[in-house]
Amino acid sequence: MSEYENELTSEREYVAGLYARLDAERDRARRRYTDALRDHEGRAVDREGDVMTSAREVRRLSVAEEGLAFGRLDGEPGGTVGTRYVGRLGLFDDEDGEEELLLDWRAPASRPFYTATGAHPEGVHRRRQFLSEGRALTAFTDEMLGRPGADARGDAALLAAVNAPRGEGMRDIVATIQADQDRIIRSDNPGVTVIEGGPGTGKTVVALHRVAYLLYTQRARFERHGVLVVGPNTSFLRHIGRVLPSLGESDVVFATPATLYPGVTTRAEDTPAVARIKGAAAMADVLAAAVADFSTLPETPVSIGLGDATVRIEADVVGWARDEARDSGQPHNQARTVFLDVLTWAITERALGRIGKQWLRREDTRAWEEMRAGMLADLAADGTFRRTVDRLWPVLSPEALLADLLSSPERLAAAGADPSLLRSDGAAWTVTDVPLLDELAELLGPHEVPDDSAARAAREQAEFAEGVLDSLVSRADSMDDEDHLFATDLLYADDLAERFEERDTRDLVDRAAADRTWVYRHVVVDEAQELSAMDWRVLMRRCPSRSFTVVGDLTQRSAPAGARSWAEMLDPYVAGRWAYTALTVNYRTPSEIMAVAADVLAEFAPGTVPPESVRASGVRPWARRVTGDGLAGAIEQFVRDEAGREGTSVVIGPDGTPGAVPPSETKGLEFDAVLVVDPEAILADGERGAAELYVALTRATQRLGVLHRAPLPACLSGLGSPVAAS
Repeated sequence: MSEYENELTSEREYVAGLYARLDAERDRARRRYTDALRDHEGRAVDREGDVMTSAREVRRLSVAEEGLAFGRLDGEPGGTVGTRYVGRLGLFDDEDGEEELLLDWRAPASRPFYTATGAHPEGVHRRRQFLSEGRALTAFTDEMLGRPGADARGDAALLAAVNAPRGEGMRDIVATIQADQDRIIRSDNPGVTVIEGGPGTGKTVVALHRVAYLLYTQRARFERHGVLVVGPNTSFLRHIGRVLPSLGESDVVFATPATLYPGVTTRAEDTPAVARIKGAAAMADVLAAAVADFSTLPETPVSIGLGDATVRIEADVVGWARDEARDSGQPHNQARTVFLDVLTWAITERALGRIGKQWLRREDTRAWEEMRAGMLADLAADGTFRRTVDRLWPVLSPEALLADLLSSPERLAAAGADPSLLRSDGAAWTVTDVPLLDELAELLGPHEVPDDSAARAAREQAEFAEGVLDSLVSRADSMDDEDHLFATDLLYADDLAERFEERDTRDLVDRAAADRTWVYRHVVVDEAQELSAMDWRVLMRRCPSRSFTVVGDLTQRSAPAGARSWAEMLDPYVAGRWAYTALTVNYRTPSEIMAVAADVLAEFAPGTVPPESVRASGVRPWARRVTGDGLAGAIEQFVRDEAGREGTSVVIGPDGTPGAVPPSETKGLEFDAVLVVDPEAILADGERGAAELYVALTRATQRLGVLHRAPLPACLSGLGSPVAAS
């Protein structure tokens, strides 16, 4: 048996021991979860925190099938590094928990696995990379560092990964993280980190691994609030959805900009012109003016009878109440309380002055307040008064206000809005309406009418808890120990009542996704160049600490109100406090395809340097002109050919193309084979169309074909003749 085979056998035995250790830990974690769940549901003890913690531990220990150990580091003889195995999670010796059997890839000691080179070995003599299928270790490769000629990291594992057929969804890169990616993942920047990179540079997967790293290094800070990941569409979110779970992390909410307002789901799009107006920062001022337009003054005085007096609600009094309410700084619906307090005080003051001036002195405070209390009760029951208040300062919902605004020329004019926003059905929500609804929710505050029955139930619970405390106090009365600590020293009745309330047993992800006011500890924004200024206002509210990973490529921007520079979007919130980094190596697109895409890039973004591909596929992209009914047949032929190959494929074309998806729906995705249809029709949309064609051309990892009916655009002249199907 060769030396390699002997070492492979030894490594297999070690890895098998790691799996046995993992299985034992997972079994114990499952038992802890079962015990905590039983105790919590049985109300024997409040163990909700134990349930969540043990459930998270079970999930963390369930990532083994992805490849538990993927490498090993050997230090220089006599050095401090020693021999270390690196993998998806950390495992310790079962005896005392002191000997580390497997280093978590995020641990500081694992960093040389990703960053050591021949020129800078970082104390590493040999780096060994494992190849696995499930739990079976099938092979390994070695790199010897710190010797002449060993000046770069080997790329066998990397090339195997980028050449592998794509499956359903993005894979993690935990075993093949490159040094430039590792620097971003482990960055200690607590604020906003911008990762810009062209197609295939791995910026999305780097951002997700950065989330996993932050969750590992700052677990206590993150675990109660979670992370929000925002992507351009649901297809993209499905594509990336398995990366973090494969790394053992699950406290993550995935959303698109169109789903950030609970209760509203839409995929409808506005025209580019309208989307540009709605997405601009100036729209926030329009909405604030629209809210203010709903607090009005009476055109004529309103008479209200109070006892023996009749008082009038006049514009000057209402104006005073309105000014006080606006100056309170509270959202509109909460400021209504201030408005009502000032208005009722002014009305009752006038009525008291008329009724009591003959017999009631100001010094008689008690009688004065009793009369005022009676008048307040009369006002609360007076239908005319209630209707007047509702008209002068109505309780508003974001949906009702925005629908009214967008369907009313008068409301739009009063708010200073562009008249082109007018539409017949104000509630026919579009994607660009979602940040407007969220902005209004912030301006208006909660709009639900308080539920008296809920308040009554809370009082009853508090009274019951008071009785429990009274019984404890009676026991205390029979004790002579003055130093004894009793329940009343620790609890109020309201605190105890909360223990009897039904707890929200949903996990963090479900609770956060349903709560518009949820605050996240970190937010990842992918395809961030597509977000408008109004979208950014939504996201900044979701994360007041301003801890963001922003991922995008300005050259791929197609949204009318999207970013033209990162400073334009970020400086209003974190001016001078965001860090920029760029990825320039393309791990997805072979050089043959990237050369075609680079010609398109030069056409609409001259001077922009395309990312450099790490490999060539040996397959030349092709173009074919079709006429008449030939288009449908050519598409069907492509689908049949690719069905017989391993991997994934897609047809990309303008709306109406049979069996195709639009370019905008493929952002962030990758496929082994791509067929682009009617590029000339895509380009007809100007700068936006050029960006979308660039996106379409750079989705392929192996094969690219183009079908065109009009003459092939000049920027695609680098395409060759069609290759024979294989």
